[in-house]
This record gives sequence, C-alpha cells and structure tokens, in this order.
Amino acid sequence: MNTLKTTVLLAALTGLLIAVGAFFGGTKGMTFMFVISILMNFASYWFSDKIVLNMYGAQEVTPQDAPDLVRMVSNLAQKAKLPMPKVYIINTDVPNAFATGRDPEHAAVAVTTAIMRTLNYEELEGVLAHELAHVKNRDTLISTVVASIAGVITMIANIAQWTAIFGFGRNDDEEGGISGIVEFVFLVVLAPLAATLIQLGVSRSREYLADETGGSVSGNPLALASALKKIEYFAQHKVMPEATPATSHLFIVNPFSGAGGMITNLFSTHPSTADRVAKLEEQAKKLR
Repeated sequence: MNTLKTTVLLAALTGLLIAVGAFFGGTKGMTFMFVISILMNFASYWFSDKIVLNMYGAQEVTPQDAPDLVRMVSNLAQKAKLPMPKVYIINTDVPNAFATGRDPEHAAVAVTTAIMRTLNYEELEGVLAHELAHVKNRDTLISTVVASIAGVITMIANIAQWTAIFGFGRNDDEEGGISGIVEFVFLVVLAPLAATLIQLGVSRSREYLADETGGSVSGNPLALASALKKIEYFAQHKVMPEATPATSHLFIVNPFSGAGGMITNLFSTHPSTADRVAKLEEQAKKLR
C-alpha cells in the first residue's frame, strides 16, 4: 500500500508540474519546465548526498575510528542484503540519524555523536536498520526526485508572483479578467501548497515503510520504537543547530519537532511518533 500510495503521489506531483507549465506558458511552458525538472533531478541524483553530508560537517569513519558502529552497520547491511554503505558521524548534541545516496551501491549512513551516547545497543541497531531500510527501499532517490519537482513548482510560483508585482506579462484584458485572477491564485498559492502536501505525503509513507522494514531487518521493532521516543523527546526540547527545513525529511525524526504547534505538525515531513510507535508495537506482536 505504501508503494502504491507513493506511485500515485508521484504521478500527481508530475501532473501538477505539467499543469503549472501549461498555465505559465502553454505547450512551450510545459516543455521548458519539464526540461528544467530533469536537469534539477540529474544534479540532485549525482550531488545531493555530498551536499548534505558537507552541510552537516559529517566525517566518514573507518573500523579503526568507530569499530562498534561500523560493525553494527556491516551486520545489518548483510541481513538486509545490501552493499556496505559509508558510515559518517556528525558532531552535535542532538540525537538523530539519516541515510543518503543515489542507490544502494553509493549509500551513506550518518549518525550524530549524541545518538550514540543516548541510545542503548538495541535501540541504535533499530535506528540503523531503519536508515538501511531507506536505502533498500530506494527512498533516498525518491525523496530527491520529489523535492526537486516540488522545488521547480515553487520556483515557478515565485516567478509568477514577482511578475505580477512588477507588472510584467499580460494585462487583465488579455487574460480575460476573472480567468487571469484564477490563474494567478493557482500559480502563486494553490500549486506550491499542493506540491508541499504531496511531498509530505510521500515522505510520511516512506517513513512508515522504513520503520516496518527496519523492524524486520533488526528483528526488534520495539527497540526502534523506544529509540524513536527518545529521539523525539530531544527534538521537542532542542533544535539541531545545523538542521535546515530543506533537509529535515532525511532524518529519522524531524529535527524541528519542537519548533511549532498544531500547524507546524500538520506540515511535518514525518508521521507523528506516537503513530509510528503504535505500528511498530503491532509489528512486534506479529513477530512473536
């Protein structure tokens, strides 16, 4: 069901991009924006992992640097039937983790120094299994594509907004009055909002799937559930200084969980931790 939902949402996002291109410039606009999205996806595909790792100052570690961590990742990768990913550590006081890379052969797993201090062995193993599940399920690629397309739509909306502010483009007579207003509202307000909601839908679906896959790989869904509760607690009380909204979807728990109220949670890149824990507890019952 998660895979089907992701496929439907990706199709909807692509359709929205085509519609925005048509509104913006007819057939030529559609073609132009389609080419732009391909170029952005190409750049993201090849360079997004390096950009994110550098952004957070992640340092690659070897078996000599962090023997227990690297051994744990290696064992889980073998269980998941994945190539051994590169392992990185981020020096920060907030526990969290993420995976990146365009495919399983070029994957990387990053954990913070705080998460290694905060979680016990089984909990950390659950977190790493979750991150490897993202690699196994190709979520790192899917999230890159979704973020790129949503970014193109937002860029178009910004162009339309500034065009209207400075009076460029067609006037109301050429637009047909009401139809011009409708087009403006669609471009500037509805399209980016819809793109954001679709992006959130994809991200949340993939988190549920990674939890399920990670629970199966580690064989201990309850340890992952316990880890999520601990990480959520810290996220609620302290925002990771290095974190950015553009990369928040990568982490196992949204690093901005404590930065807002109900509206912020509505637009969160992750499902609620309580819902994730409930699903993991149900999975644990089935595995007994």
